[in-house]
Amino acid sequence: MEWLAKYWWILVLVLLVGIFINVIKDLKRVDPKKYLNNRPKLPPHRDFNDKWDDEDDWPKKKP
Repeated sequence: MEWLAKYWWILVLVLLVGIFINVIKDLKRVDPKKYLNNRPKLPPHRDFNDKWDDEDDWPKKKP
């Protein structure tokens, strides 16, 4: 186990290279045009800004 303490970085490097190779393979299989044509519709965005926006902080203009 002494070699593992000395050369642990080589094992990490081999694992990282393997991960990068698998990521590149998976990304090559993705077809962005097909996804964009078949992507699901997003629901409308709901924000609750209208609740605090009811109060008008601006001073009222005097005619």
